[in-house]
Amino acid sequence: MKITYDEKTRIFRLDCAGMTYAMGVVDEEGFLGHLWFGAQAGEDDLTYLSRTAEFPHVPSVNGRDRGSFLDSFFQEFPGAGVGDYRPCALQIEDENGQAACQLFYDSYRILKGKSILSGLPSTHGGEDEALTLEITMKDPVHGVRVLLFYTIFEGLRAVVRSARVINDGDKPVDVTRLLSCSVDMEDTGYRMLTLDGSWSRERRKELLPLGRGTRSVQSRRGITSHQMHPFVGLLSEHAGQNEGEVYGFQLVYSGCFYAGVDKDQNNALRVQLGILPEEFRERLQPGEELQSPEVLMAYSEEGLGGMTRTFHDLLRGHLMRSPWLHRERPVLINNWEATFFDFDLEKLLGIARRAKKEGVEMLVMDDGWFGKRDDDNSSLGDWTVNEKKLPGGVKRLSEELAAIGMKLGIWFEPEMISPDSDLYRAHPDWALSVDGRTPCRMRNQYVLDLTRKEIRDAVFDQITAVLDSADIAYVKWDMNRPLSDVGSAVKGKSAGSILYHYCLGMYELQERLITRYPELLLENCSGGGARFDAGMLFYSPQIWTSDDTDAIERLKIQEGTAMLYPLSAMGAHVSVSPSQAVGRFVPMTTRGHVALAGTFGYELDINRMPAQDAALIPSQIALYHRYGELIREGDYYRISSWQDNHLNDSYIVVNRDKTQALLFWVQVLGEPNTRSKKIRIPGLDPDKNYRIRIADPAVREDDQSGNFLSHREIEHMSGFLDKTLAGRTLAGAGLLMPKLSGDFRSVLLELLSE
Repeated sequence: MKITYDEKTRIFRLDCAGMTYAMGVVDEEGFLGHLWFGAQAGEDDLTYLSRTAEFPHVPSVNGRDRGSFLDSFFQEFPGAGVGDYRPCALQIEDENGQAACQLFYDSYRILKGKSILSGLPSTHGGEDEALTLEITMKDPVHGVRVLLFYTIFEGLRAVVRSARVINDGDKPVDVTRLLSCSVDMEDTGYRMLTLDGSWSRERRKELLPLGRGTRSVQSRRGITSHQMHPFVGLLSEHAGQNEGEVYGFQLVYSGCFYAGVDKDQNNALRVQLGILPEEFRERLQPGEELQSPEVLMAYSEEGLGGMTRTFHDLLRGHLMRSPWLHRERPVLINNWEATFFDFDLEKLLGIARRAKKEGVEMLVMDDGWFGKRDDDNSSLGDWTVNEKKLPGGVKRLSEELAAIGMKLGIWFEPEMISPDSDLYRAHPDWALSVDGRTPCRMRNQYVLDLTRKEIRDAVFDQITAVLDSADIAYVKWDMNRPLSDVGSAVKGKSAGSILYHYCLGMYELQERLITRYPELLLENCSGGGARFDAGMLFYSPQIWTSDDTDAIERLKIQEGTAMLYPLSAMGAHVSVSPSQAVGRFVPMTTRGHVALAGTFGYELDINRMPAQDAALIPSQIALYHRYGELIREGDYYRISSWQDNHLNDSYIVVNRDKTQALLFWVQVLGEPNTRSKKIRIPGLDPDKNYRIRIADPAVREDDQSGNFLSHREIEHMSGFLDKTLAGRTLAGAGLLMPKLSGDFRSVLLELLSE
């Protein structure tokens, strides 16, 4: 790991783990150009990659074609309005409405370590873990200084980028576009990967060709959204899970975002991510500064899997901070799908007592415990206990749970306010609204103006009053609607400024919460997975992945999510069958196996379950305890995808010393007149021998539920069960997975080295 600057060639290089990122200063004016991001380059002079020896040459040589130079030069952080007609990274508007901006190199610093950004989620690392390059650029007309930050981390093929704008002038300026990164690169046949969807079907993979112009994903909703994700990937022509070049870019931000790839007339690509420019405007007075969110950029020569594991290691090692990150999380049961709003103290305790007998460790009380909330039409903002439902309050519930050996978790939606609430009647101006327009209700609720400190303080005081009243170990922080009517009772704020400062206000609230309660297990949620992003993982170690808890739909959702985020970050529960989302019957065993690839818990009424399903809960919890550390800390490899092949889904988690692995196989649809499926097993040590066994070995010939394997199905695996095979054999010749009887069946295999 090293960062260097060559005074002679004026080239900066960041080298780490077989990856190089290089840029150079050209011409006497100080244009900073991008040279290379990818596989390790030799110790060579990379100046030739700038193409400055070609027409149109640099402006000092060919001033008459300055525009042609700017429109083709690979710029490291392009400005606007001066001759580069590709999308810019920075746009500044002066008091006369002029929006031209151009940055020139000034100076640099190389720093040991990586510090956390003020007010924004960000990566971090000690002096022996990280190196940071700080490059100072200046726009001499505006009097604006821009600091470009680049950080590399030991052992990771990744670069973390951000930018800070400082107004050194004597007049205010408006920043109307500030992206976090801009990377110019050759197009050698890349395809663009995005993760898109909607409520209950989040983060589905979509692979797109790149033609002329711009392809982008973005959110205008004030949150990262169910619909699109702050990520783009570039895949080489033949890239797959384990082969080919892949670049991944994800934004560490939880509000309106832009992620796009522009292809120009020279077949060059410009990859950019940052706050959505159309929904952003920030005025900087003299002396003020503005920091962009960070972008995580990963490079892989081992296909999507290499990108995935880099992101997992970067997030676990240098972004997520919770003390629960490396701990086993308690197995919980959430009452939402069991009772919805129809519960009281005795009903909750009835669920808890039965769940405790089966090995569950925590009851989470979801929506409906406060105000007069018997449905979703009232009381958000009134965070006081409804004693008709909970006589004695949350304190009594926690004490009753403690008496039977259970912990308590509780649901909040702190960012929202109901029109039918005491808070709204007292402070209608606290909701976001636009003068003269009918407010847009969604789920019959409005959004609190978290840009205002007095509102954040009031929300925080209400939450902490509840948390201080009882022994509460877990908080589920929900947010069930996007932003609209983006206006504030405090005048003079643009919509773009409100959206930005709303996100900062939400971050501040969560930072205050985990600072006051450092041992609190916080789970973020946004109507399911609408705000599942790296920014939120800075505050909570886990996020509710989707409101769709159907195990088969979850295969797609969890595949897309796990492409970027560690399995330990995915909230995943076993729910009822038929599922409430799609009405599908799925065996209890399969539901348990799918939920194991996450935080693991239950989302159902345990007292109304079929007896044969409830009988499996103790063995499922035992599996979680046995393999929880492996799933939480191990390396994740995707083997097959139901979204791609429409038949089966498979992945494996391997521990770091490659002595243990857990293989998940789900036969989504049975096929007639077919034989076993061969799968090749990645991630193992080729020189180790592995004994293979069924991790969940129950067998019952007369079973009709699909929960158990038959002797015939096990015999189909007799060629490798309880025998040893070399890692190189498993990677090359593979395993033959049996043809199972029926749909939605699963097998869990453990591989142990000998």
